[in-house]
Amino acid sequence: MRNLLEKYLEHCEISKNQSPRTIINYRHYLTRFADWAEKNAGKNFKIEKLTLDQVQDFRLHLSRRGDLSIKTQNYHIIALRAFLKHLIKQDIETLAPEKIELSKLPGRTVEFLTREELERLFAAAEKDDIRGLRDRAILETLYSTGLRVSELANLNRKQVDLKRCEFMVRGKGRKPRIVFLSQRAVDYLEKYFAARLDSFDPVFLNHKHGKKGTDITLGEARRLTTVSIEKIVRDTALKAGIIKRVTAHTLRHSFATELLVNGADIRSVQEMLGHASITTTQIYTHLTNRRLKEVHEKFHS
Repeated sequence: MRNLLEKYLEHCEISKNQSPRTIINYRHYLTRFADWAEKNAGKNFKIEKLTLDQVQDFRLHLSRRGDLSIKTQNYHIIALRAFLKHLIKQDIETLAPEKIELSKLPGRTVEFLTREELERLFAAAEKDDIRGLRDRAILETLYSTGLRVSELANLNRKQVDLKRCEFMVRGKGRKPRIVFLSQRAVDYLEKYFAARLDSFDPVFLNHKHGKKGTDITLGEARRLTTVSIEKIVRDTALKAGIIKRVTAHTLRHSFATELLVNGADIRSVQEMLGHASITTTQIYTHLTNRRLKEVHEKFHS
């Protein structure tokens, strides 16, 4: 099984061109399954002999660990189903992946910021130094574009077109999409770039003291990480007195919610968010259903 697993991961990297993060996750989930299978079915366990009962036992094992959410447990099963699907395509007889169902998740809700909270957040980032300009530019860009934090962290200056107020990013699955900048986001990015004396390519840098140099390697070393960006968002929200748990993804939720509240169609929002499935975008509709609100106002007194 281990050999087949390695060949599958190579297929994900070469043929499917999946991201390094996806491959790392799949390796983690499938290795955990392989370890469990060999421990419970013997070192000579063959994936060709996998049964539905064994899958059920594996799921019980995941559930009873106590440290994995239902969503994370499902990720293990999603990876296993993808592996089985690949094996069948390679004419290796094994358990049909469609026989394995995912656990039902509770209805998902999203946290977003009101317009008043957003303005408080932006104002709290205002400082006269370069870090203040950077932090305000980060918040404005996240809200203006709906970018994922990883997409923001990977931005380079040469790809951001401030004149056209738009640029292309590659999101999950390396799928390209166009995102748009508000004029206010452009203004703060220009202010931040004007205050920088370096020629490094990353849009957002770590401006801690003691890091000097002009080479490309140092520029990458100073690229702001996703962890640092999340800390900036979290600390600024606390400074603004916002009680809600605020993350970079909260600004993405706020971006989508604002679009739908103001009448944007869900297909356009799906495209701007880079969602592969409309089902993912539909988590916002219960917050923004204008038709239901109109019915309530008309018939409820």
